[in-house]
Amino acid sequence: MPYKYLGKHHLDGFDKYKYNAVDTSPLSNYVMHPLWDKCIKIFPKWLAPNLMTFCGFLLLVFNFLLLSYFDWDFYGSSRLHPAYPIVPTYIWITCGVCQFVAHQLDGMDGKQARRTKSSTPLGELFDHGIDSWVAAFMPIELYSCFSRCEEDYGRNVFILFWILWNIVGVFTISHWEKYNTGILFLPWGYDISQLSLAAVYLITGIFGYEFWKITVYGFEWRVLLVPLVFLGSAGLSVPQSLYNIYRGYKDGTGKMRSFNRAMEPLYPLFALFALSTIWVYFSPTSILELQPRIFCLAIGTINSNIACRLIISQMSDTLCNSFNQLLIPLALCVVSAFVFNDSTIEVYLLYSLCIISIVAHVHYASCVVYQLADHFNIHIFSLKKKKERKR
Repeated sequence: MPYKYLGKHHLDGFDKYKYNAVDTSPLSNYVMHPLWDKCIKIFPKWLAPNLMTFCGFLLLVFNFLLLSYFDWDFYGSSRLHPAYPIVPTYIWITCGVCQFVAHQLDGMDGKQARRTKSSTPLGELFDHGIDSWVAAFMPIELYSCFSRCEEDYGRNVFILFWILWNIVGVFTISHWEKYNTGILFLPWGYDISQLSLAAVYLITGIFGYEFWKITVYGFEWRVLLVPLVFLGSAGLSVPQSLYNIYRGYKDGTGKMRSFNRAMEPLYPLFALFALSTIWVYFSPTSILELQPRIFCLAIGTINSNIACRLIISQMSDTLCNSFNQLLIPLALCVVSAFVFNDSTIEVYLLYSLCIISIVAHVHYASCVVYQLADHFNIHIFSLKKKKERKR
Protein backbone atom coordinates (compact mmCIF):
# COMPACT_ATOMS: atom_id res chain seq x y z
CA MET A 1 0.00 0.00 0.00
CA PRO A 2 2.50 2.66 -1.11
CA TYR A 3 1.58 6.28 -0.49
CA LYS A 4 3.51 9.48 -1.13
CA TYR A 5 3.32 11.41 2.11
CA LEU A 6 5.87 14.02 0.99
CA GLY A 7 4.89 16.79 -1.39
CA LYS A 8 7.07 18.58 -3.91
CA HIS A 9 7.83 21.33 -1.40
CA HIS A 10 9.21 18.72 1.01
CA LEU A 11 11.42 17.14 -1.66
CA ASP A 12 12.70 20.53 -2.81
CA GLY A 13 13.54 21.35 0.79
CA PHE A 14 15.44 18.09 1.24
CA ASP A 15 17.49 18.92 -1.88
CA LYS A 16 18.70 22.11 -0.18
CA TYR A 17 19.25 20.60 3.25
CA LYS A 18 22.66 20.87 4.94
CA TYR A 19 23.46 19.09 8.20
CA ASN A 20 24.10 21.55 11.02
CA ALA A 21 24.67 20.27 14.55
CA VAL A 22 26.55 21.34 17.66
CA ASP A 23 27.81 18.82 20.23
CA THR A 24 29.38 20.32 23.36
CA SER A 25 29.13 17.24 25.58
CA PRO A 26 32.52 16.46 27.21
CA LEU A 27 31.68 12.73 27.28
CA SER A 28 30.85 12.78 23.59
CA ASN A 29 33.83 14.87 22.46
CA TYR A 30 36.56 13.40 24.65
CA VAL A 31 35.46 9.78 25.04
CA MET A 32 32.85 8.55 22.57
CA HIS A 33 33.97 10.23 19.36
CA PRO A 34 37.64 9.20 19.74
CA LEU A 35 36.44 5.65 20.45
CA TRP A 36 34.13 5.65 17.42
CA ASP A 37 36.88 7.07 15.18
CA LYS A 38 38.98 4.00 15.96
CA CYS A 39 36.16 1.43 15.89
CA ILE A 40 34.70 2.58 12.58
CA LYS A 41 37.83 1.31 10.81
CA ILE A 42 36.76 -2.24 11.65
CA PHE A 43 33.71 -2.01 9.39
CA PRO A 44 34.06 -2.67 5.63
CA LYS A 45 33.46 0.27 3.32
CA TRP A 46 30.70 -1.59 1.46
CA LEU A 47 28.52 -1.56 4.60
CA ALA A 48 25.64 0.91 4.27
CA PRO A 49 25.27 3.36 7.20
CA ASN A 50 21.49 2.87 7.21
CA LEU A 51 22.03 -0.85 7.73
CA MET A 52 24.10 -0.08 10.83
CA THR A 53 21.32 2.18 12.10
CA PHE A 54 18.67 -0.45 11.45
CA CYS A 55 20.68 -3.24 13.11
CA GLY A 56 21.00 -1.09 16.23
CA PHE A 57 17.25 -0.54 16.18
CA LEU A 58 16.60 -4.28 15.88
CA LEU A 59 18.82 -4.92 18.92
CA LEU A 60 16.73 -2.51 20.98
CA VAL A 61 13.48 -4.02 19.73
CA PHE A 62 14.90 -7.40 20.72
CA ASN A 63 15.55 -6.03 24.23
CA PHE A 64 11.98 -4.77 24.47
CA LEU A 65 10.53 -8.08 23.34
CA LEU A 66 12.76 -10.06 25.71
CA LEU A 67 11.73 -8.10 28.77
CA SER A 68 8.10 -8.08 27.65
CA TYR A 69 8.17 -11.87 27.53
CA PHE A 70 9.94 -12.41 30.86
CA ASP A 71 8.41 -9.50 32.80
CA TRP A 72 5.14 -8.46 31.18
CA ASP A 73 3.49 -7.21 34.40
CA PHE A 74 6.63 -5.64 35.95
CA TYR A 75 6.68 -8.00 38.94
CA GLY A 76 9.79 -9.92 37.88
CA SER A 77 12.00 -7.89 40.22
CA SER A 78 9.80 -8.21 43.30
CA ARG A 79 10.45 -10.58 46.20
CA LEU A 80 6.83 -10.31 47.37
CA HIS A 81 5.27 -11.84 44.25
CA PRO A 82 6.72 -15.36 43.92
CA ALA A 83 3.98 -16.26 41.43
CA TYR A 84 5.85 -14.13 38.89
CA PRO A 85 9.21 -15.71 37.95
CA ILE A 86 12.25 -13.46 38.13
CA VAL A 87 14.00 -12.34 34.96
CA PRO A 88 16.95 -14.73 34.35
CA THR A 89 20.46 -13.37 34.79
CA TYR A 90 21.43 -14.07 31.18
CA ILE A 91 18.54 -11.92 29.95
CA TRP A 92 19.86 -8.86 31.78
CA ILE A 93 23.38 -9.52 30.47
CA THR A 94 22.00 -9.87 26.95
CA CYS A 95 20.05 -6.61 27.29
CA GLY A 96 23.15 -4.81 28.54
CA VAL A 97 25.28 -6.02 25.63
CA CYS A 98 22.56 -5.23 23.06
CA GLN A 99 22.06 -1.75 24.53
CA PHE A 100 25.79 -1.00 24.44
CA VAL A 101 26.26 -2.29 20.88
CA ALA A 102 23.18 -0.40 19.64
CA HIS A 103 24.58 2.83 21.12
CA GLN A 104 27.91 2.30 19.35
CA LEU A 105 26.20 1.61 16.02
CA ASP A 106 24.07 4.73 16.45
CA GLY A 107 27.21 6.77 17.08
CA MET A 108 29.18 5.33 14.16
CA ASP A 109 26.59 5.29 11.38
CA GLY A 110 27.23 8.96 10.58
CA LYS A 111 30.97 8.40 10.54
CA GLN A 112 30.49 5.47 8.17
CA ALA A 113 28.42 7.71 5.89
CA ARG A 114 31.16 10.34 5.75
CA ARG A 115 33.83 7.66 5.38
CA THR A 116 32.06 6.12 2.38
CA LYS A 117 30.94 9.51 1.02
CA SER A 118 27.32 8.38 1.12
CA SER A 119 25.84 11.07 3.38
CA THR A 120 22.28 12.03 2.42
CA PRO A 121 19.36 13.69 4.22
CA LEU A 122 17.68 10.27 4.18
CA GLY A 123 20.38 8.89 6.49
CA GLU A 124 19.81 11.61 9.09
CA LEU A 125 16.04 11.25 8.91
CA PHE A 126 16.33 7.47 9.18
CA ASP A 127 18.58 7.81 12.25
CA HIS A 128 16.51 10.40 14.12
CA GLY A 129 13.22 8.79 13.17
CA ILE A 130 14.32 5.50 14.70
CA ASP A 131 15.61 7.32 17.79
CA SER A 132 12.19 8.91 18.30
CA TRP A 133 10.59 5.47 18.66
CA VAL A 134 13.41 3.88 20.65
CA ALA A 135 13.06 6.71 23.18
CA ALA A 136 9.76 5.11 24.24
CA PHE A 137 11.24 1.62 24.67
CA MET A 138 13.98 2.58 27.10
CA PRO A 139 11.98 3.79 30.12
CA ILE A 140 9.70 0.76 29.81
CA GLU A 141 12.72 -1.57 29.85
CA LEU A 142 14.40 0.30 32.71
CA TYR A 143 11.26 -0.01 34.83
CA SER A 144 11.63 -3.81 34.87
CA CYS A 145 14.78 -3.47 37.00
CA PHE A 146 12.82 -1.94 39.88
CA SER A 147 9.33 -3.51 39.59
CA ARG A 148 6.00 -1.87 40.37
CA CYS A 149 5.77 -3.27 43.92
CA GLU A 150 6.21 -0.31 46.28
CA GLU A 151 6.29 -2.60 49.31
CA ASP A 152 9.52 -4.09 47.91
CA TYR A 153 11.40 -0.90 47.02
CA GLY A 154 9.67 -0.55 43.63
CA ARG A 155 7.80 2.40 42.12
CA ASN A 156 4.16 2.58 41.06
CA VAL A 157 3.24 2.65 37.38
CA PHE A 158 2.47 6.37 37.47
CA ILE A 159 6.20 6.97 37.89
CA LEU A 160 6.73 4.97 34.68
CA PHE A 161 4.24 7.23 32.92
CA TRP A 162 6.10 10.39 33.98
CA ILE A 163 9.52 8.96 33.15
CA LEU A 164 8.20 8.02 29.71
CA TRP A 165 6.99 11.56 29.13
CA ASN A 166 10.25 12.97 30.41
CA ILE A 167 12.22 11.00 27.79
CA VAL A 168 9.97 11.29 24.72
CA GLY A 169 9.02 14.89 25.50
CA VAL A 170 12.64 15.99 25.71
CA PHE A 171 13.44 14.24 22.43
CA THR A 172 10.64 16.05 20.60
CA ILE A 173 11.52 19.40 22.16
CA SER A 174 15.15 19.07 21.01
CA HIS A 175 13.93 18.80 17.40
CA TRP A 176 11.45 21.62 17.93
CA GLU A 177 14.52 23.63 18.93
CA LYS A 178 16.15 22.83 15.58
CA TYR A 179 12.88 23.67 13.80
CA ASN A 180 13.21 27.22 15.14
CA THR A 181 17.00 27.67 15.17
CA GLY A 182 18.16 25.61 12.19
CA ILE A 183 20.79 23.98 14.41
CA LEU A 184 20.56 20.64 16.21
CA PHE A 185 22.12 21.13 19.64
CA LEU A 186 22.82 17.57 20.72
CA PRO A 187 21.75 17.08 24.37
CA TRP A 188 24.40 16.27 26.95
CA GLY A 189 22.24 13.59 28.49
CA TYR A 190 22.14 11.35 25.39
CA ASP A 191 25.42 9.44 25.74
CA ILE A 192 25.15 9.45 29.54
CA SER A 193 21.68 7.91 29.45
CA GLN A 194 22.62 5.28 26.86
CA LEU A 195 25.70 4.11 28.75
CA SER A 196 23.91 4.29 32.11
CA LEU A 197 21.10 2.09 30.82
CA ALA A 198 23.57 -0.54 29.61
CA ALA A 199 25.33 -0.36 32.99
CA VAL A 200 22.04 -0.82 34.87
CA TYR A 201 21.26 -3.97 32.86
CA LEU A 202 24.73 -5.42 33.45
CA ILE A 203 24.67 -4.61 37.18
CA THR A 204 21.25 -6.25 37.47
CA GLY A 205 22.56 -9.33 35.66
CA ILE A 206 25.74 -9.60 37.76
CA PHE A 207 24.41 -8.72 41.22
CA GLY A 208 20.73 -9.53 40.77
CA TYR A 209 17.72 -7.24 40.99
CA GLU A 210 18.21 -7.21 44.79
CA PHE A 211 21.02 -4.71 44.19
CA TRP A 212 18.40 -2.03 43.62
CA LYS A 213 16.71 -2.82 46.94
CA ILE A 214 19.65 -1.56 49.03
CA THR A 215 20.05 1.98 50.36
CA VAL A 216 22.83 4.47 49.53
CA TYR A 217 23.79 6.70 52.46
CA GLY A 218 20.30 6.30 53.81
CA PHE A 219 18.57 6.92 50.49
CA GLU A 220 16.79 4.20 48.58
CA TRP A 221 17.63 3.63 44.92
CA ARG A 222 13.95 4.01 44.04
CA VAL A 223 13.94 7.49 45.61
CA LEU A 224 17.09 8.49 43.73
CA LEU A 225 15.89 7.03 40.41
CA VAL A 226 13.32 9.66 39.49
CA PRO A 227 15.41 12.79 40.26
CA LEU A 228 18.41 11.29 38.43
CA VAL A 229 16.35 10.50 35.32
CA PHE A 230 14.63 13.88 35.27
CA LEU A 231 17.83 15.80 35.95
CA GLY A 232 19.79 13.83 33.36
CA SER A 233 17.14 14.33 30.69
CA ALA A 234 14.84 17.33 31.08
CA GLY A 235 17.11 19.14 33.54
CA LEU A 236 20.06 19.17 31.14
CA SER A 237 18.14 19.68 27.90
CA VAL A 238 14.97 21.76 28.16
CA PRO A 239 16.50 24.93 29.71
CA GLN A 240 19.27 24.86 27.09
CA SER A 241 16.74 24.39 24.26
CA LEU A 242 14.65 27.34 25.42
CA TYR A 243 17.76 29.50 25.76
CA ASN A 244 19.00 28.59 22.27
CA ILE A 245 15.63 29.50 20.75
CA TYR A 246 15.59 32.79 22.67
CA ARG A 247 19.13 33.57 21.50
CA GLY A 248 18.18 32.75 17.90
CA TYR A 249 15.37 35.30 17.99
CA LYS A 250 17.46 37.88 19.82
CA ASP A 251 20.42 37.61 17.44
CA GLY A 252 18.30 37.15 14.32
CA THR A 253 20.04 33.86 13.51
CA GLY A 254 16.97 31.64 13.91
CA LYS A 255 14.07 31.03 11.57
CA MET A 256 12.31 34.13 12.94
CA ARG A 257 8.83 32.61 12.71
CA SER A 258 5.87 34.21 14.44
CA PHE A 259 4.99 32.90 17.90
CA ASN A 260 2.09 30.83 16.57
CA ARG A 261 4.14 29.36 13.71
CA ALA A 262 6.99 28.57 16.08
CA MET A 263 4.67 26.80 18.53
CA GLU A 264 2.65 24.82 15.95
CA PRO A 265 4.82 21.65 16.13
CA LEU A 266 4.15 21.43 19.88
CA TYR A 267 0.34 21.55 19.63
CA PRO A 268 0.03 17.80 18.82
CA LEU A 269 2.49 17.07 21.63
CA PHE A 270 0.42 19.09 24.10
CA ALA A 271 -2.76 17.35 22.94
CA LEU A 272 -1.15 13.92 23.30
CA PHE A 273 0.05 14.80 26.78
CA ALA A 274 -3.37 16.11 27.85
CA LEU A 275 -5.32 13.13 26.48
CA SER A 276 -2.93 10.53 27.90
CA THR A 277 -2.85 12.23 31.32
CA ILE A 278 -6.65 12.45 31.47
CA TRP A 279 -6.95 8.78 30.56
CA VAL A 280 -4.34 7.73 33.12
CA TYR A 281 -5.69 9.67 36.08
CA PHE A 282 -9.42 9.53 35.40
CA SER A 283 -9.78 6.06 33.85
CA PRO A 284 -12.84 4.37 35.37
CA THR A 285 -10.95 1.07 35.57
CA SER A 286 -7.37 2.33 36.16
CA ILE A 287 -6.14 1.41 32.69
CA LEU A 288 -2.49 2.16 33.51
CA GLU A 289 -2.60 -0.31 36.39
CA LEU A 290 -4.12 -2.96 34.13
CA GLN A 291 -1.86 -2.58 31.08
CA PRO A 292 1.12 -0.28 31.78
CA ARG A 293 3.33 -1.76 29.05
CA ILE A 294 0.79 -1.47 26.23
CA PHE A 295 -0.34 1.98 27.36
CA CYS A 296 3.21 3.39 27.34
CA LEU A 297 3.99 1.71 24.01
CA ALA A 298 0.90 3.23 22.39
CA ILE A 299 1.65 6.74 23.69
CA GLY A 300 5.33 6.43 22.75
CA THR A 301 4.43 5.33 19.21
CA ILE A 302 2.06 8.27 18.66
CA ASN A 303 4.73 10.64 19.99
CA SER A 304 7.24 9.11 17.58
CA ASN A 305 4.92 9.83 14.66
CA ILE A 306 4.56 13.44 15.84
CA ALA A 307 8.34 13.74 16.19
CA CYS A 308 9.01 12.22 12.74
CA ARG A 309 6.71 14.72 11.05
CA LEU A 310 8.45 17.52 12.95
CA ILE A 311 11.89 16.24 11.87
CA ILE A 312 10.74 16.15 8.23
CA SER A 313 9.48 19.74 8.50
CA GLN A 314 12.69 21.06 10.04
CA MET A 315 14.89 19.21 7.54
CA SER A 316 12.86 20.35 4.52
CA ASP A 317 12.37 23.85 6.00
CA THR A 318 8.60 23.61 5.65
CA LEU A 319 5.85 24.48 8.10
CA CYS A 320 4.88 21.70 10.47
CA ASN A 321 1.30 20.53 10.83
CA SER A 322 -0.46 21.58 14.03
CA PHE A 323 -2.47 18.36 14.22
CA ASN A 324 -1.71 14.65 14.05
CA GLN A 325 -4.38 12.21 12.85
CA LEU A 326 -3.39 9.54 15.38
CA LEU A 327 -4.84 11.83 18.06
CA ILE A 328 -8.32 10.99 16.71
CA PRO A 329 -8.35 7.29 17.69
CA LEU A 330 -6.74 8.23 21.01
CA ALA A 331 -9.48 10.75 21.75
CA LEU A 332 -12.15 8.21 20.76
CA CYS A 333 -10.61 5.65 23.15
CA VAL A 334 -10.59 8.13 26.02
CA VAL A 335 -14.22 9.10 25.45
CA SER A 336 -15.32 5.47 24.98
CA ALA A 337 -13.58 4.44 28.20
CA PHE A 338 -15.76 6.86 30.16
CA VAL A 339 -18.91 5.95 28.26
CA PHE A 340 -18.67 2.15 28.65
CA ASN A 341 -16.99 2.10 32.10
CA ASP A 342 -15.97 -1.54 31.63
CA SER A 343 -12.45 -2.87 32.20
CA THR A 344 -12.62 -5.50 29.44
CA ILE A 345 -13.82 -3.00 26.83
CA GLU A 346 -11.23 -0.45 27.94
CA VAL A 347 -8.40 -2.97 27.57
CA TYR A 348 -9.65 -3.90 24.09
CA LEU A 349 -9.75 -0.22 23.20
CA LEU A 350 -6.16 0.22 24.38
CA TYR A 351 -4.90 -2.78 22.41
CA SER A 352 -6.74 -1.55 19.31
CA LEU A 353 -5.17 1.89 19.71
CA CYS A 354 -1.70 0.37 20.09
CA ILE A 355 -2.08 -1.80 16.98
CA ILE A 356 -3.52 1.05 14.90
CA SER A 357 -0.73 3.40 16.02
CA ILE A 358 2.06 0.92 15.23
CA VAL A 359 0.65 -0.04 11.82
CA ALA A 360 0.03 3.59 10.84
CA HIS A 361 3.44 4.70 12.06
CA VAL A 362 5.35 1.88 10.33
CA HIS A 363 3.42 2.55 7.12
CA TYR A 364 4.20 6.26 7.29
CA ALA A 365 7.89 5.69 8.03
CA SER A 366 8.31 3.03 5.33
CA CYS A 367 6.61 5.10 2.64
CA VAL A 368 8.64 8.22 3.50
CA VAL A 369 11.93 6.28 3.43
CA TYR A 370 11.12 4.65 0.09
CA GLN A 371 9.96 7.96 -1.38
CA LEU A 372 13.17 9.72 -0.37
CA ALA A 373 15.33 6.82 -1.57
CA ASP A 374 13.60 7.04 -4.93
CA HIS A 375 13.99 10.82 -4.98
CA PHE A 376 17.74 10.65 -4.31
CA ASN A 377 18.09 7.60 -6.58
CA ILE A 378 19.81 5.49 -3.92
CA HIS A 379 19.34 2.14 -2.22
CA ILE A 380 18.27 2.19 1.41
CA PHE A 381 20.45 -0.63 2.73
CA SER A 382 23.13 -0.81 0.07
CA LEU A 383 25.87 1.44 -1.30
CA LYS A 384 25.57 0.02 -4.80
CA LYS A 385 25.03 2.75 -7.33
CA LYS A 386 21.73 3.03 -9.15
CA LYS A 387 21.64 3.97 -12.79
CA GLU A 388 21.61 7.69 -13.30
CA ARG A 389 18.20 9.02 -14.33
CA LYS A 390 16.68 12.39 -15.01
CA ARG A 391 14.38 13.73 -12.35
